[in-house]
Amino acid sequence: MPQFMVERHLPDFPPEQLPGAAAAAKAKSAELTSEGRDVRYVRSTYIPEGEKCYCLFEGESRDAVEDVQKRAGLPYEKIHEAAFLTSEDV
Repeated sequence: MPQFMVERHLPDFPPEQLPGAAAAAKAKSAELTSEGRDVRYVRSTYIPEGEKCYCLFEGESRDAVEDVQKRAGLPYEKIHEAAFLTSEDV
């Protein structure tokens, strides 16, 4: 399944709110999947120094990932199609 990285700029974001935002992304992903649109929240990486958060999703399309953000009320700058390697891949 294609992977997408959601890029967020979060100035003055309290890190303790990250679990709630991740839970919203996960819940809305499940909601869309139950409606027949295959999308899954995978993980987030928050970088306080840069006021950035990068959230990884797997999904059938960029539009499905974008719909998760809108339904969850999560701000984002860009959605990038992405490819990832782990240490087990090399």
